[in-house]
Amino acid sequence: MGLSIETLAIPEVKIITPARHGDERGFFSESWSRPRWHEAGITLDFVQDNHAYSAQAGTLRGLHFQVPPFAQAKLVRVVRGAILDVAVDLRQGSPTFGQHVSAEISARQGNQILIPGNYSGGCGWHVANHLIFLA
Repeated sequence: MGLSIETLAIPEVKIITPARHGDERGFFSESWSRPRWHEAGITLDFVQDNHAYSAQAGTLRGLHFQVPPFAQAKLVRVVRGAILDVAVDLRQGSPTFGQHVSAEISARQGNQILIPGNYSGGCGWHVANHLIFLA
């Protein structure tokens, strides 16, 4: 299974797009694999897995973060619809402290956004009736 990794303007925030293997029935995609991610230089384990649903377009969720020692990375993927996801660097002393990056994450694209710990993350929904998973 292939894995495409795009670094955003804040290099610790990444867009990760797993390969999709499809046929007339649909597709299969490995959204997270510890060995494959370690091979790509991403070494983290997720603390929890969340699921969010918003019925109305224009819904805004965020900006969420946890303070150390409870800071945790977030992997966000959309299984129906599309969102605009934003990450804000909250690391005191960081050269990008207070700056943000954003990206469209969508079910159609099959992409995900990886937001490291000590960053705030939030998203807005473009369309109604979509689902996201957050690890």
